[in-house]
Amino acid sequence: MNTPQLHEKTFLALLIVVTIAFGWILLPFYGAVFWGAVLAILFAPFYRKLLIQLRQRRNLAALFSLLLVLVIVILPLTLITVSLIKEAVLVYDNINSGKINFGVYFQQTIAALPRWVVGLLDRFGLSDITALQDTLSKGALQGSQLIAKQALSIGQNTFDFLIGFGVMLYLLYFLLRDGSDLAARIRQAIPLAPAHKRHLFSKFTTVIRATVKGNIAVAAVQGALGGLIFWILGIQGALLWGVLMAFLSLLPAIGAALIWAPVAVYFLATGAIWQGVTLIAFCVVVIGLIDNVMRPILVGKDTQMPDYVVLISTLGGMGLFGLNGFVIGPVIAAMFMSAWDLFSSAQHPDETSRPQQSKEPNRYN
Repeated sequence: MNTPQLHEKTFLALLIVVTIAFGWILLPFYGAVFWGAVLAILFAPFYRKLLIQLRQRRNLAALFSLLLVLVIVILPLTLITVSLIKEAVLVYDNINSGKINFGVYFQQTIAALPRWVVGLLDRFGLSDITALQDTLSKGALQGSQLIAKQALSIGQNTFDFLIGFGVMLYLLYFLLRDGSDLAARIRQAIPLAPAHKRHLFSKFTTVIRATVKGNIAVAAVQGALGGLIFWILGIQGALLWGVLMAFLSLLPAIGAALIWAPVAVYFLATGAIWQGVTLIAFCVVVIGLIDNVMRPILVGKDTQMPDYVVLISTLGGMGLFGLNGFVIGPVIAAMFMSAWDLFSSAQHPDETSRPQQSKEPNRYN
């Protein structure tokens, strides 16, 4: 092995080691770094427009963009989180005291079902009402207890939370101000063909924006409408159930029905016909159509991924990375599909059309 090759391999080894070490250092704040980058990508178009209005004063434009993030993102989330914690603790106390007993609700539903339905449950081994009642009660109690513990944990780790929050805002400011230069340097360092780099970077920013803006907007509207109908029908913990519906709305093909459908069945089975019919009609017609109307407008076909891929990648991402996974999962899936499309195009140029280049400028988006 000659000296230049040895120097090159040594340098590559050093590059890999220092990169891993740097990632290890950032690991305790990966959530703050991740959301700082996501918000920077999301608000970069506003920053660029503001930069023109402020005559290229980058510091001032970045500061005003940061204030916008605080007003329309951070402040509402903080208020909702505080209210959610209070309501979750209240629901936990009611379950613990017996005021809310999901096992009894289930027993009342089973007792009101027709005989043929009960016989069908017997075939699947669901006839032991007592055991199911205990299981449901324990599960509901454990779930609400987990929420209460998480709320207590947040209170006990306020200092760590504030540090992470501060890191995110600090990083967001500099990513808004210097993001274009940083993205250009990263593109220059990646050893890929220019067309491939443009395609992958465009796909990355597109999926980030589509996932965050589209899915969160749809989930927020569905959760708000679900909580509203629960409040109108007098269901206790409407805010808590609305937040849960919003959370589940992030999952395609599953959605908020996991929350409202059992409640509607309980209403119908226990004789509350108008409440059950109202809940079903509202959730199917209003909440159900939100996904069909808003998602194509906000998300469109930018991600170019089938629903089942989005569902699996979202579930897998959340299983590995927690709440951050609802963005990380689809992004990894999109990059996986894009990389294999590029590979297929390179191997079979006559059979596979080249990937379409983004109409956006080749810079940080």
